[in-house]
Amino acid sequence: MDLATTPLPGGFGARVETDLARTTGAAAARALTNALHRHRVLVLPDQHLNHADLLAAASLFGTVDTATDRRYTVPGFPGLTVISNIHQDGTPIGIYDGDHEEEWHADNSFKPELTAATLLYSVVTPAEGGETRFADTTRAYADLPPAMRQRAAGMRAVHSIEQLGVLQSQAGGGQSSIAVGSLAGHPEVEHPLVLTHPVTRARSLLLGSMVIRGITGLAERESRALLDELLDHTTSPPYLYSHRWKQGDLVVWDNLATLHTASPCNSSRHRRLLYRAAVR
Repeated sequence: MDLATTPLPGGFGARVETDLARTTGAAAARALTNALHRHRVLVLPDQHLNHADLLAAASLFGTVDTATDRRYTVPGFPGLTVISNIHQDGTPIGIYDGDHEEEWHADNSFKPELTAATLLYSVVTPAEGGETRFADTTRAYADLPPAMRQRAAGMRAVHSIEQLGVLQSQAGGGQSSIAVGSLAGHPEVEHPLVLTHPVTRARSLLLGSMVIRGITGLAERESRALLDELLDHTTSPPYLYSHRWKQGDLVVWDNLATLHTASPCNSSRHRRLLYRAAVR
């Protein structure tokens, strides 16, 4: 299967013209997965997907992860999560961590097995704010000075869902979707600071502005200074793509080669509703 792709601004990512509701089979799965590994972010506009379609599209990229927060899982569709700033009776209908939270992360890095790819599908799109920004951790690692690359490649970092909940709550005025969710309570895990992609063999930085408690074997001050330096480098303009959502956009990203964050969105003026699926 041949895919029509157009590079995105920013040096990584591609726009893909295909109807995922009609895209099935092993050849389509190979073509889409190959494109994802090559470009790291795929934008597929003008989709018209129901919940079953979205899970079928996710399965083209791998095995859908059904270990999601039960509070925000779409009933009858394991693995499909609601992301939204819409409130009903004062309660958010989906994962929501406040209007202003900006948290660079790779999805589910607090789990022992890292998410391979994530799909996000926009249904209600804000007229202002609510973009998703992506950082190319592969090019960012390659562009580090050789001594820094060598130093980082031998390190491991501790990822903590408990710390993530605490810091989200502090940043969001007490608002944290993770702190009281059904995924809370995961024990801390260690991951390499530099990942080797299992398919492409490219090396990428695995960072997180709130979830990483520290680098194993380093004092807290030295650990924080190094993590901040690496994150500042990785999220600097040469490595960024910011996606302005349109209704019907589906965005897929390689979670082993990128970081991402939402940008601020005023929930009192601009509603936002997306559905997310992650694959292993």
